[in-house]
This record gives sequence, C-alpha cells and structure tokens, in this order.
Amino acid sequence: MYTSWYQCVRGCGRRYSIYEVVYRCEDCGGLLEVEHDIDALRDRSADEWKALFDQRTHTHTWPYGSGVWGKKEWVCPQIDDENIVSVYEGHTNLFWAERLGKELGLPELWVKLCGNSHTGSFKDLGMTVLVSVLKQMISDGAPIKALAAASTGDTSAAVAAYAAAAGIPAIVLLPRGKVSIEQLIQPIANGATVLSLDTDFDGCMAIVQQMTQDPHIYLANSMNSLRMEGQKTVGIEIVEQFNWEIPDWIIIPSGNLGNVSALGKGLLLMKELGLIKRLPRLVAAQAAHANPLYLSYQTGFEQFIPMTAKKTIASAIQIGNPVSYERAVRVLQVFDGIVEQVSEDELANAAMRADKTGLYACPHTGVALGAMFKLLQRGEIKPDHRVVVISTAHGLKFSRFKVDYHQEQLADVVSRYANPPIEVAANYGAVMDAIG
Repeated sequence: MYTSWYQCVRGCGRRYSIYEVVYRCEDCGGLLEVEHDIDALRDRSADEWKALFDQRTHTHTWPYGSGVWGKKEWVCPQIDDENIVSVYEGHTNLFWAERLGKELGLPELWVKLCGNSHTGSFKDLGMTVLVSVLKQMISDGAPIKALAAASTGDTSAAVAAYAAAAGIPAIVLLPRGKVSIEQLIQPIANGATVLSLDTDFDGCMAIVQQMTQDPHIYLANSMNSLRMEGQKTVGIEIVEQFNWEIPDWIIIPSGNLGNVSALGKGLLLMKELGLIKRLPRLVAAQAAHANPLYLSYQTGFEQFIPMTAKKTIASAIQIGNPVSYERAVRVLQVFDGIVEQVSEDELANAAMRADKTGLYACPHTGVALGAMFKLLQRGEIKPDHRVVVISTAHGLKFSRFKVDYHQEQLADVVSRYANPPIEVAANYGAVMDAIG
C-alpha cells in the first residue's frame, strides 16, 4: 500500500528504487531524496496517525518499539520486518531546562537529548534505516560486501554498531587526531576496520566517495539519503512529546547539514498530512571555525564557497564542504530559517553554563546553545517563545573537552565557569576549611 523511492532534489524528475546503489542523480548530478506516496498516506486521517504512533510508543511488538520504526510507514514502508536492524533507538527525552531558562528569562526552554541513544548520538536514527535497507538488498542478492563511511566520530560509532548487529563488515575513515578517544574506541570495539588518515573530514569524505564507486562497498554517509529518513523522526518526536503542539524555534548544531535537512523533512511531512498547521523557525548553528553555511547565509544563499575548516572544539562539525548544502538551503528557506555562528569561547562557555544547571552538554550542543543566547539577546527569540535546542551527542563522548575547560587549558577560551577539584589534606578540619 505504501511505498518510497529516490528522487533528484533539483527537480529533474529522475527516480530510482531505494534498493539501487546510487547516491546522485545520473542525469544532472543532484543529490537524491527519499520521497513517499503522499496520496497513499492520506488513507489515514491526522488523528488516526497520531493515535497509531501513540499506541506504538514503547511497545514490545517488533519493530514498532523503536522511535524510528514506530513510524515505519513514513520512513521505509516496503522493507521486510525481518531485515530491520534496530536497537530500539529514538524516544529520547525532551528535557525541560527549567533552571537555565529561568536564568535567561525563557521559561519554555527545552533540550532534546538525542545523545541518550545506543552509541550516544542522533546518528543512530539514520543508521538503523540505512543498515536495514542494506540488509534487505543483500538478502535479495545484491553483491555488497561492506559498508563504508568517513566520520568525525559519531557516524563511525553508529556505522560500526549497526553493521555489527547486522553481520555486515564496516570500514571507517577518521581524520587522525581529530576525534575524541571515546569516539575512536567505539568503532574499534564493534569490530570495524578503522583507518586513521592524516587529513580532515573533508579529505576522508573525498576518499570514501571514491571507494564507494565500487558497487561492492556501500556508502553510509549522509550523502546517502536513507539516513535522512531516520533522522527526520527527531522533529516528529518533539511535536509528539509536546502533545502534537509546535514549538516556536528549533535550534540544531550543523556541520555536514544532513541534520537540518532531515529535521525539516519530518516537520513538512507532518504538515502535509495535517498533523500540524504551522511550522517552527529553524536555526542552523555553526562553529565560527567551520562556517561555510553561515557565510553563504550572509549572501542570501547566493554564493557558496567550500572552505578548509579550522580546528574547533566542536570536532564533529569541523566540516568545510558539507555534502547536504543543497538540501539544507531548501529547508531553511521554507522554514524562514536563520544561520548563526559562535566562537570557541562562546560555545565552550555556553556548554558549561548549561552544565551548571544540570545538563552535561557536548561541545556541539554548546554551539546550538551559544546561537540561542545570541538570538535571545538580539530579541529575535522572545521570552514567551517555546524553544527546543537539539543536543546531538552525549557529553561523555567529549570528556577531554570538559577536563581541559575546567583546567583552563582550552585555546581561545576564557573558562568563566571553571570548577576544578580542590586538593586538601585528609582530615576533618582541612575539609571544613575548604568548604568554607
């Protein structure tokens, strides 16, 4: 009844099966996007879809307990259930950042904790779809021998974990010295072949694109639009958690730009099927050291110039030539979106200020928080607005960042919230003196 297919984002009309090994339009070179049969999806009313999704939430019926596969009809309806590879990802909590919001005069501040997931980032949402489709392809006889990805850390963890669960070999290309030790050990532990290259992410991405021209090696990066189908459930889930109400703003850290594209895709599908009546405004937040989208935004998206990204604490978005630029621009234009940048000092202190109120923010969440602080200060975000900040990864994946901050060892950062341990003698008097 329901189906989906690839279609060129440039509107040339070329279509492909989602089971074909293809990443760009063979006619015009445009990126591909997964499209769904909207007329078929309208066989259920908006209220019926809401009731179905609510009913499936946290069920134990395979595969609907997953936050992604609970929306299977909207994600990948034609796949066989036995080929779905899932660890029941999604359903991450929407944290009411009450204390931080009070400090800011923003009582409706929420943080979507996507890092509370199997491998500690939102990348799990897309990888369950991509690896499941790949497993279906292999079971149908496709001669694919391995899955490959370039990564700044989080993608590699998700690729390795889901490939291991599916029994498919994984190859990961990482930029040497530019991922945290926690991120490095994840694909190693899950048995992937890990290649550490003396380059940055963009260099790794160029090589993996060459590698995956071989039809035996399947591309797992967000150029593969299957990833967007899982990641788009973040926006849907946020609205569901607000009892189907729309926030005023959603702010997301942005590097390769697949996350912005996916977020918009899910919300637009909800609007098209009548589950929501309006759209939130989206903010794509970039580190100033890796800000090609921000610079393009300054020209009204008239010009896009790839750059060599400088080193940034927000290493997962240290990307100068994002592959999903076209998709992201289309979404931002529809959502009256804003692109903001933050400095190293701003992102580090934003993360630690949030930590002081009970969060444990990764540096990329610090980028989104820093952008929110700026928009609030400028008056674009109003005190009565409901704001959701997307936390893309768990702070525990970036312990070195936290340690260096509190030891005041981060370049270009004044540690305003530093809280180093106090060394005292092991006696009651010394302890009481120390706590004052």
